[in-house]
Amino acid sequence: MESNLLPTEDRADGEAAGPARKSPLRYVRHSATFLGVSVVSGVLLAGIALPAAGALGLTAKSTAEGFDDIPDDFKTPPLTQATQVFDAKGGLIAKVYERDRTVIAAEQMSPYMRQAQVDIEDARFYEHGAVDLKGVLRAISKNAESGTASEGASTLTQQYVKNVNIEKAGDDQDAVREAMRKTLGRKIQELKVSIKLEEDLSKEQILTNYLNITYYGNGAYGVEAASQRYFSKSNKDLTVAEAATLAGLVQNPSQYDPKAHPQAALNRRNTVIDKLLENKHITEEQAKEAKAAPLGLKYRDPQRGCITAQAGMGFFCDYVRHVVKQDPVFGATAAERKKFWDQGGLNIHTTLDPEKQTAAQNAVSSNVRVTDSVSAAATMVEPGTGKILAMAQTRPYGLEPAKNQTVVNLNADAAMGGGNGFQPGSTFKPVVAAAAMEAGLSPTQEYSSPNKMDYPTMKTCDGTWKNTGKPKVTVPNESASEKGPYQLKQAMALSVNTYFVQMEEEIGLCAVKQMANKLGITSRASGKALDEVPAMALGVEEVSPLTMANVYATFAAGGKYCAPVAINKITTVDGTDVNVPPARCDRAFSESTAQVLNTILNGVTESGGTGSALSLEGDRQIAGKTGTSDHKKAAWFSGYTPQLATSVWLGGPAGGVEMRNITINGKYRTEVFGADGPGPIWRDAMNQALRGAPKQSMPMADIPDPAPRPDPGATPGATGSPSGTASGAPSGAPSGGRAATPNGGRSKAPSGGRSTAPAGEPSTDQD
Repeated sequence: MESNLLPTEDRADGEAAGPARKSPLRYVRHSATFLGVSVVSGVLLAGIALPAAGALGLTAKSTAEGFDDIPDDFKTPPLTQATQVFDAKGGLIAKVYERDRTVIAAEQMSPYMRQAQVDIEDARFYEHGAVDLKGVLRAISKNAESGTASEGASTLTQQYVKNVNIEKAGDDQDAVREAMRKTLGRKIQELKVSIKLEEDLSKEQILTNYLNITYYGNGAYGVEAASQRYFSKSNKDLTVAEAATLAGLVQNPSQYDPKAHPQAALNRRNTVIDKLLENKHITEEQAKEAKAAPLGLKYRDPQRGCITAQAGMGFFCDYVRHVVKQDPVFGATAAERKKFWDQGGLNIHTTLDPEKQTAAQNAVSSNVRVTDSVSAAATMVEPGTGKILAMAQTRPYGLEPAKNQTVVNLNADAAMGGGNGFQPGSTFKPVVAAAAMEAGLSPTQEYSSPNKMDYPTMKTCDGTWKNTGKPKVTVPNESASEKGPYQLKQAMALSVNTYFVQMEEEIGLCAVKQMANKLGITSRASGKALDEVPAMALGVEEVSPLTMANVYATFAAGGKYCAPVAINKITTVDGTDVNVPPARCDRAFSESTAQVLNTILNGVTESGGTGSALSLEGDRQIAGKTGTSDHKKAAWFSGYTPQLATSVWLGGPAGGVEMRNITINGKYRTEVFGADGPGPIWRDAMNQALRGAPKQSMPMADIPDPAPRPDPGATPGATGSPSGTASGAPSGAPSGGRAATPNGGRSKAPSGGRSTAPAGEPSTDQD
């Protein structure tokens, strides 16, 4: 009886079942009906497709000499299999597949399984050639006797050929339908291939291929997946009864589904057991014992895709899928890369560090609740390699929005399964500083940094940006008392907007854009081009946490930029290595510039800086920057030690939640800043991730503090400011140029709650 890859039958259509009148005319009619849809009848009626010798046995070489060599696909079909994704220490992240199949060798199969499948599908498999003439005659007789054309006569080899054609059709539904069409031409073609196949392969090889390709229902393809699905064990460990249950499924996986129709499955199983006994492949005692056994299912629901990933790893799993489908190393075209992924059968060893992933996931989950109106996301990157070590977010990976699940990876760009990104706010200011140092400016560069100013005219890569608005667009600092002059170390610690706008004016917007490009910010997270506007310095170009983590990893690596890496190694199931994307590292800026950045960003986390409350256990040396976007819709902290860079974002998943008068993790907040929103998440993640790791120091630059300046309000002849700080620093700022912030080191909102960006651009809060 003929089986299929899909749960449908491929038999000749007959008349409705009913009493059969055993007249010669009736026999002829049913014989003709059967012959009209079978390969053998097509061959016999056509008279020219095969020689007479083939019709009698179809085993002689002469029957196939006129055929072209069959494609290798039929000998060793590239079967779709499951792919396993592993973390950097060998732990399984997820099993993903288009079709759940694990190809196994003959010796890994139960001998009961192999024999049961032959006995119930094609008992004379080892005796006949590509066509079983006795089976044809028997089927004609039985169909005439029953008044139907329900019994087929396709051999197991022919069934295998048909299944290969269906497998090759893949997701192309038209091709699938064509492969399953009950036409004379298709049958003849299948027969031709079957004849050649029996020349080129042994019976045992054909059977093994057949058992690996055949569909057993409930999403299980091949005997190994079927054994795991229904009995939660390997095929080699099946009992006689279990093997008979699976073998019986092939004819109609839906009708004999042991989960949905246990009695039908039991009856079918016993039929298979009877066949095994009839053909003397088991003893009467074995048959009796097998028939007395219950079905004994240990059913496992189909689990596929990144949704099955270990807790918190679903988004990284999906990121890996996007890497495979987009990187040219896996195929020159999108179609080739999709086929490579869909084909499966891969062991993908990734860069994800399970301990750091746990640290990041614990941090986002313990500081922000799944039910909060905002979410948090964190990415960890290894400096100097670009390896993604962790990727976590509050909202779980899943397809049920009612449970606050999402498949949008808030850590990644849209092209890699993420969203449109978020404004990074002041965490972008170090990019401006890096561009300035590379342009030759001194780390003691001083600007007047007024409390408020119009955006000045600036050079772009292709022309000039002019502030033509009426009234002109302005940018303020955060409070009336905050006015310069400031030097770089002070300005970064306090996050002075006007300082970085003036720095940007001096070096030009093109220099800032080019530095951003070198650091991996080649476009917005949405894929849109970067805009060369003065507000770029204040972080108005939406980016992802992965992008910012990699920027800060470059700072930690002494100016060496490495593109993000998610995959360490890929092998096929047979152990063959597959090419993976090579490491791509370039120097973004000099080591001397990196030392300046280390120094000024370390100042942010020291006493008086906006991130001063974020020290790590063991007094580790750290560097980082706070950031808050316009209307408090996004808050950031990005920072690093020499061995680990982490960027944390906090905000509305769709970017529309103002974090004012808001409750997060059960705590009411009047407003959220980079230091007190994402900052503690960063601190918790880094503390856990680095626990036990050696302490390392960062190369620093010697940046002298500014000389004290006379206070205009002081008594003539006195020097220095009344508080002993540099002139222009807010009252309470410590010596050494680190400006203090209110509320225990939290950053402050500009007057009016926001700064004003150039026309057509969103504005951004200072942090």
